[in-house]
This record gives sequence, structure tokens and C-alpha cells, in this order.
Amino acid sequence: MKSNHQHSIRALLFDLDDTLWPITPVIVQAEQVLFTWIATHAPRVAASYSIDMMRQQRIQLIQARPELAIDLQALRYQALLDTFLRCGEDPALVTTAMQVFNQARNQVQIFDDVAHCLPRLAKLVKLGSLTNGAADLEAIGLAHHFEISLAAHQIGKAKPDPYVFQQACALLQLEPAHVAYVGDDLRLDVEGAQKAGLTGIWLNRQNQQAPSELGHIQPDVTFTNLHDLVGWLTT
Repeated sequence: MKSNHQHSIRALLFDLDDTLWPITPVIVQAEQVLFTWIATHAPRVAASYSIDMMRQQRIQLIQARPELAIDLQALRYQALLDTFLRCGEDPALVTTAMQVFNQARNQVQIFDDVAHCLPRLAKLVKLGSLTNGAADLEAIGLAHHFEISLAAHQIGKAKPDPYVFQQACALLQLEPAHVAYVGDDLRLDVEGAQKAGLTGIWLNRQNQQAPSELGHIQPDVTFTNLHDLVGWLTT
């Protein structure tokens, strides 16, 4: 029999990167694909910049323009535009460069439990996604599982700001007390959700110890996989 707490959950909101798929290998590969394209179509950029130098440029750009931190697509576009102009390459190519990057960025390898568990969870509660990133669920092929999908750049604020969680709940037409947020990051996902009044679920896939500086954050529930989340909702 469900506890009162589990019984109150009527929707799950999901983080995406490192929750439904590992993100680091995807970005590494996408940046390599982009750089290969740049070497062919904007060789003066490739001659002057390495992939790591481009990463550093984006970090510097965020420091100069903090508003870009919540729109990673705009950040990458602006950084590429600055680089193309600086190197004397055609700035019109940046739009195509972004298309090349995004196609590769959405070639994710979902965790083994995702394809099996999302349909099961969707039969139990409403599902939504809320991300600070720039994944395209349509391109990835998972959009049909979610009733709503929100990204930070659409809202104008980013996790862990409680406002973004509250906006997602409003779209679900549910009070935060009836929504749980599932994510891999203790500060952005768990603490952010809890401060907004949601249940904070830590998806700790590697079963890692929480970093000491985040030890004060106590998830409402912790799972290492989505099968256990299904079990929690159905027990």
C-alpha cells in the first residue's frame, strides 16, 4: 500500500542530461563533429582555435554576458559568431555550423532503463521535462512521453531558481506538492525542486557519496535507476 507521500504524487518532472542519458560523451563527440566541419568550411577558424580554446572562449563570454548562461544555444552561437568574425570567415556560416552541432548533440545514447520505464511511468502519472540544457526531445525521439517540456531559455531563468519549477507545475496544472522532480544534480535538481515545494528525487545512477559541500541536501527519495522509481510509485 502506498504511503500518503507517494499517493500525493500526480506528476514527475525529469531533468534530461545525465538523468536520461550521459551528456559528456555526447558533447565531446558533437564538438569534434563541429570542428571537423569548421576545418573544411571555415579553415581560418580551425587554424587559429582548438576545441579547448573554443570552450574557454564560451566561459569568458558567460563572464562578460551572464544572461547567456541560461541559453546554451545562444551562448554557442554568439561564441562561434565572434570567432568567425575575428578570423575573417563568413558569419552566415554560423547558422549551418549550429545545425551541424545540434544534429550531433542530439545523437544521445539513453540509459538502459529509459525506454522501458518511461512508458510505464506515463501510465501512472503525468510526465514532463525541465532542463537547463538544449536537448531536442523531438530529435531524440522521446518527446511523445512528456506532456510538457520546458527549457531554461524559454523561461528566462534556470534551475535551481524555484520559479522554473513553479512554471513547470503551472503548465501541468498541478500544485508543487503533487509533483516530484527527478534529477542527477543535488543542488540544481533536488534542492531547487524542494525549495519550490516539489518532492526532490535524486537519481544517483553511480550510487555515489554526496559531495561534502552538498551534504546538507537531503533528497526525499534516492534511486539508482528508473525501475526502482516505478516500484516506488506502484508499491
